[in-house]
Amino acid sequence: MSSERWTALAHKYDPLKCGSIDGTITQVHDHGIVRAINSRYKPNKGVQGDPEKTLFVGRLNYDTSVQVIEEVFSQYGGLEKVTLVRDMVTGYSRGYAFVEYKDTRSLKVAYHEANGLMVDGKNILVDYEHERLMEGWVPRRLGGGFAGKKEAGQLRFGCRDRPFKRPIRFGDKDRNKLQKRFKYS
Repeated sequence: MSSERWTALAHKYDPLKCGSIDGTITQVHDHGIVRAINSRYKPNKGVQGDPEKTLFVGRLNYDTSVQVIEEVFSQYGGLEKVTLVRDMVTGYSRGYAFVEYKDTRSLKVAYHEANGLMVDGKNILVDYEHERLMEGWVPRRLGGGFAGKKEAGQLRFGCRDRPFKRPIRFGDKDRNKLQKRFKYS
């Protein structure tokens, strides 16, 4: 048994564990996990700002502008910087952004209050930045991340949106009770 304390949220990124609803799977079961394990991802060193004061904002409408994001998130505190991620070729929004606050208190208020907020017709997802804060982080484009489609069998768990479920563990005492209860006569 592991000495780690069980939590619903991941604190260290492990692609194999995050591909499991309860964090207990020990065998590779999809190609995304293989890609994430084999990737040699290093966090982007060109990113500026304080990761402790930065929020990830996902599921944005592709038409949402930086001004709208600033207007929504400035109500929780002073903003340092808002970065809307855009496609390098087309210049269109990729549907996510990073919002950096001047203080951590404002960041925590926005984290709790803004998640699920309706912005330009879509419910947004707000979470802490993982790339620079979570050890072992691998982005979705390399098979990691916390996103995924159910149809593809590549759901990722351990995040705010999809927390781990507590694993069911049976001790000898519980096992004996179940055997007596379901014993065939």
